[in-house]
Amino acid sequence: MKKIEAIIKPFKMDDVREALAEVGIAGMTVSEVKGFGRQKGHTELYRGAEYQVDFLPKIKIELVLEDERVEQAVEAIQSSAKTGKIGDGKIFVYSVEQAVRIRTGEQNEDAI
Repeated sequence: MKKIEAIIKPFKMDDVREALAEVGIAGMTVSEVKGFGRQKGHTELYRGAEYQVDFLPKIKIELVLEDERVEQAVEAIQSSAKTGKIGDGKIFVYSVEQAVRIRTGEQNEDAI
C-alpha cells in the first residue's frame, strides 16, 4: 500500500477530484494548508499599508491506495493540477505499513 500526498493550488481541487473519480478513486482526505516553495509569497496592500504574505493558501490531498493504482492516481493528479506556472505543487508517495478500518477491524487492503 502507498500513501499519496499532493499539494495543489486551491482552484484546481475540483479538477483533481474529477480526474481521480474518472480513474475510479473516490476516497480522499482534503485539508486547507499554507506554505511556499520557490514562489516565496507575494506583497499585498491592505488599508494603504504594504505587507509581505509569505505563506500562500494550498490544498493538501491525501489518499491511500493499493500499489497497482498509484501510478494511475499520480498521473491523474499531475495532469489535472498542472497550470504550467510556478507554484503548481508537489506529489509525494510514501509506503504504508498497515491500515485498519476502525468500525470493522479490517486490515490493510481490505481496510482501504
